[in-house]
Amino acid sequence: MGLPLVLVAGLLLATPTLAAEVPAPSNDQPLLRVIAADVDAKALESTIRSLVGFGTRHTLSETKSDTRGIGAARRWVKTRFETISKDCGGCLTIQTPSDVVTGRRVPQPTEVMNVLAIQKGTTDPDRVIIIAGHLDSRVSDVMDFTSDAPGANDDASGVAAVIEAARILSKHKFPATLVFAALSGEEQGLYGGKILANYARANGWKVEADLNNDIIGNSRGQSGVMNNTQVRVFSEGTKAVETPEQANSRRYNGGEVDSPSRNLARYLDGLADRYLNNFDVVMVYRTDRYGRGGDQVPLLEAGYPAVRVTEAAENYDRQHQNLRTENGRPYGDTIEGVDFAYLAQVTRLNTVAMASLASAPAPPSGVKIEGAVSPDTKVSWTATPGAAGHRVWWRGTTEPQWVLNRWAPGPATSAVLKDVVIDDFFFGVSAISPEGWESPVVFPGAAGSFESPPPVAAAPASK
Repeated sequence: MGLPLVLVAGLLLATPTLAAEVPAPSNDQPLLRVIAADVDAKALESTIRSLVGFGTRHTLSETKSDTRGIGAARRWVKTRFETISKDCGGCLTIQTPSDVVTGRRVPQPTEVMNVLAIQKGTTDPDRVIIIAGHLDSRVSDVMDFTSDAPGANDDASGVAAVIEAARILSKHKFPATLVFAALSGEEQGLYGGKILANYARANGWKVEADLNNDIIGNSRGQSGVMNNTQVRVFSEGTKAVETPEQANSRRYNGGEVDSPSRNLARYLDGLADRYLNNFDVVMVYRTDRYGRGGDQVPLLEAGYPAVRVTEAAENYDRQHQNLRTENGRPYGDTIEGVDFAYLAQVTRLNTVAMASLASAPAPPSGVKIEGAVSPDTKVSWTATPGAAGHRVWWRGTTEPQWVLNRWAPGPATSAVLKDVVIDDFFFGVSAISPEGWESPVVFPGAAGSFESPPPVAAAPASK
């Protein structure tokens, strides 16, 4: 239930008039409509057809052939990134971080390799926005690396979105760095996500967002229900890296639904509402689908904000299945199960989000609240470099979205919300550039901080 209208009006009237002296920049961004319109469903289809053409992309499959197996597929992706880079004057740096792994689903030492295209930011290159999809595929038996495994939707659809995002966004320049990542080894144990997280940590990336796109191209569910107007965004509630002390504070004061990943999901939801036609984000308050996982999980375990983007209506007959027909019912992840117009919508969401995040200032740091046994609440933060000001947000503790706000212009690093009782609301702060680009909202304290973990000594080898 929302706030009573009388209370909302009272809160808005109770805010001081300081913000009116210097109005906030307009947050309407025509560039995002241009970027959304540039997404080409035919290009997405072409990518998926090429990937399906490699027969299988199982992590343990052939690596020497140029026409079949994971090796041929990752070389093809690398070539596509190189072509896109050539078209933008060499704006992309191609890296292939890898690791030799063994595990329950990798019985023999096997090299698992990711393919990354990195578009370095113009003014804030250490701040990184990632889009990822996994290149590998499988059939019913996760250890069967010889049977055909087209992997059209799981997850050539995600890789297609990654490549299309690279094609579109490489035409523009952004303050922050963009990383386009085709990962391997997901089906055998999320190895691609682990290699990506290690690479980010070793290179000192300040990862602000990892948008993991996994199974994003189907619009007809197993029950026959059609849903081509929604996409699910899964986000963790509390940080995987939370310490016991931080957990105690969060349990007492709140923050269970305000991790940076959760506020990233809210950010995507808001962008869809403003810039996409007839397409909505459904936020799911889970790290992933029930009992299942994806490559965003290793990023979360490394301390980076990450979400999983997945179609609204899954068809399990087309996931992890041998190619066959039983009682007239087809099984297997073939290209016939991909709705390219729907995939284009999901890709638009990703490209718009990446452009917006990379154009905005970094999420604020040092966000704090004070106001115990007081009728007012004080919100403070550390000034964000490049910001024209900050917006203070608050909402009722059962509200899913930030609904009330106050603009704090210029060098201000605190705001007092008169007659807003700290006990009754959750609070947050976003940073806004002079051009009106806005960061995600940051919840106070460790529970909501976007700050990345420190780098490690050396990066994994690249080829």
